Order: sequence, then C-alpha cells, then structure tokens
Amino acid sequence: MENINTREDLRNAIKALEVEQIEKELILKEHFQIVYDSLRPINIIKATLKDLVSFSSSSISGNLSGTALGEAGGFLLKKLFIGNSGNIFRKLFGNMLQLGITNIASKKSDVIISAVQSIVQRLFRKKEKDSDEDED
Repeated sequence: MENINTREDLRNAIKALEVEQIEKELILKEHFQIVYDSLRPINIIKATLKDLVSFSSSSISGNLSGTALGEAGGFLLKKLFIGNSGNIFRKLFGNMLQLGITNIASKKSDVIISAVQSIVQRLFRKKEKDSDEDED
C-alpha cells in the first residue's frame, strides 16, 4: 500500500478497504454456505452413496470373490480333513485350519483363480480334442 498524505487519499484508502472487506465477507458467506450444505446429514449420505457407486466395481467383485473363495476353500478342507467329529480338539484344529486356509486363499485369490481357470481350460481343450478325434 502506498503512503497516504492527504485526507482525500485517506478517504479513498478507507473506501477501497471497505469494498475489499465486503468482497471478502461475501466470499466467506459463500464458503460457509457450501460447508454448511456439505455437512447436512442427507448430503453426507448422498455423497457416501455416490462414492460407493463410483467405486470400481471390479475391485469390489475381486475382493468379494477372493473372500468367498477363501471361505469356501477353508470350509471344504475342514470338512475333508475333520469331518463331523465330536472331538473338541479335532474341532479346534479344524477351525484353525479353516481360518488359515481362508486367510491364505483370500490374500492369494488372484493366483488361485488364474490356476483354476487354466486347469478348466486344459480340461475343456482335451475334451474338445477327444470329440474332434471321435468325429474323424
């Protein structure tokens, strides 16, 4: 700001500062209204739902399939190794086995899924080759 030497300069500087204050006050009110609207419960819910919808569905389905694969694998191995035993120690071992397999399978689900897909593809290729040879 430049030096003020006369009363006229002082009045002009005061008017300029008053105009600046009014502009800043308007900006502050606008920001306050935006923050107030964004903090209303209905808007928080809307924003959360919008984020959930826009979230990558492939990563959600990947996580769900990994978790489902882990749970199914753990359950099947528990039933395979333990069965319907009434022994408390066997049940405890079965639950620990199921938990371990579930954790491993859910963390490595992409590897397991790709391995299963390749096995299934090989099985179908062999069947297709066998059916092609039978037709000849």
